[in-house]
Order: sequence, then structure tokens, then C-alpha cells
Amino acid sequence: MDAAADHYLVLGLPSGEEGAKLTEKEISKAYKLKALELHPDKRPDDPNAHSNFQKLKTSYEILKDEKARKLFDDLLRVKREQQRRLSQRDGKRRKMVSDLEERERAAFATDPSVKEREEEERIARQLKEEIARIRAMHANKGVPTEPDLKNKSTGVGKESMATGGPGLDKEKALKVSWERVGEGYTAEKLRELFSEFGEVEDVVIKGSKKKGSALVVMATKEGAVASTGTVCGHLSNPLLVIPLQPAVATQFSSAEQPVVPDKISNLVGAGYQAFENSVLEKLQKASQKRK
Repeated sequence: MDAAADHYLVLGLPSGEEGAKLTEKEISKAYKLKALELHPDKRPDDPNAHSNFQKLKTSYEILKDEKARKLFDDLLRVKREQQRRLSQRDGKRRKMVSDLEERERAAFATDPSVKEREEEERIARQLKEEIARIRAMHANKGVPTEPDLKNKSTGVGKESMATGGPGLDKEKALKVSWERVGEGYTAEKLRELFSEFGEVEDVVIKGSKKKGSALVVMATKEGAVASTGTVCGHLSNPLLVIPLQPAVATQFSSAEQPVVPDKISNLVGAGYQAFENSVLEKLQKASQKRK
């Protein structure tokens, strides 16, 4: 007989604490039912039928004997307690392993404060780059482009020069015009031509598609008078230079008084345009004769 056999289970009865509470009558009834099932005469083809029937009888004898049954019940109780202790120990071991793994994960995990500091540094770096970009953008807006430099007035506002406003001394300003043919004129080129007769305060290019024009502001009235009728520009595209407002004779001494043709001093409205066209035509004819 196997010492590890559970005699209650052999008879088809519940084991453990429930088996210990069974009466002798319940055990005998279970044995009779099992004996009918396992009797060798019922299993002629089973080679283990006799052995199994003997095991059934042995288990019944042990459980039927009061002393033997008590010892067997004590043995089952000890096994159950041992199994419970093993289970508890395994549970504690599993918990210890789990706690250890959790501590290891926590040890290798990123410190939240470190992560927050890194995030703060990243945002601050991006903000610094954005501020630099905005400053650069505004700095570029403050730098005038080449066309702006050509048209921008350095001493008198463009609006004042175009309209003859209070910021402009008209007696120092010259109206310069030319045809849109041949070699054109830039503010730098006009400044170069007029600077031979004195300091040039400002040059503002105006004009249309068919005709170019500019306002040249000399530093002195004498320079404006000297430039009038003297600066002619390129022969292929001569300049017409007219004072924006002829100098008043009383502003000069008798020795310095410039001779200003009556035609120029009396130019207004359509007469100004006719005179301008007439002078331009004469200059062009003179250029063609030289060729």
C-alpha cells in the first residue's frame, strides 16, 4: 500500500477536514459502492483489477479502525499545515522578489526633478532662440534697402521736397529732368555731377515711365545758381536744370547778383513745361550737331 495514498479519496470520499468528520456508516456505504465498481469479476479485461480492489479494501480497513483513522487524520493535518507554510513562504518570497524588482525599477527610473529641470532648460533654450530670431527680424526691418537709400532724403523729408513744404529752402533746390532714353541717371550720378558746383545736401529721384526727374538740393544758394544752366549731363541724354524758385536779387550784393533770365524767373504752370521742353529740344539738337 502506498504510504502517500489518501484513503478517503480511494473510497471516493472528501478528504482533509471534511473527511475527518465522516461517520463510520458513511465510510462503510462508500466502500460498498466502490467495491461493486472495482470488483475483479466486474473487470475481467483489467490486469490491475485485483490490485486496485486490494487497495480499496486496505483503505477501508484503515478508516474503519478508530486508532488508525486518527493517525491518518493527524498525518493529513500535518501535511496540510506544511503545505500552508510552504504556500505562505512562497507568497512572501514572491512579494520580496516583487518589492526588489520595484526598487530596482525605481533606482533606474529618471528622477522626476531631473526630468522637469531638463524640460525647463529645453523650453528656455527654445525661447532664447525665438527672441534672437525676433530681434534679427526687427534689425533687418530697420536697415534700408538699396532703392530706399536712393529715394530716402537725408536732410529733408521726401514729402517736403516733393511739395516744397516748410522744410525745404526752394532757392537751394533744382528741378532736374531728362528723357528715358540712352544712359539714365541715378541719385549717386546726379550728386557727382552737381557736387562740382558745391556741396549737395540731397538728391531725390522721381519721374515716370517716359521721363525721369529729380530734385537736387544744394547746400548754398550760390551752388544752386552756379549749377543752373551749367550741368548738362550726358550728351546722349542731356539734363534740363531749372531752379525750383529763382534766387531773389536782394539777397546778393550788386557784385554778386546773378543774372537770371526773365524766362526762368517768370516760369509758372504750362509755361514752365513749355520752357522745359524747349530747352530740352535745343540741347538734343546741339548733341546731334556735335556727333
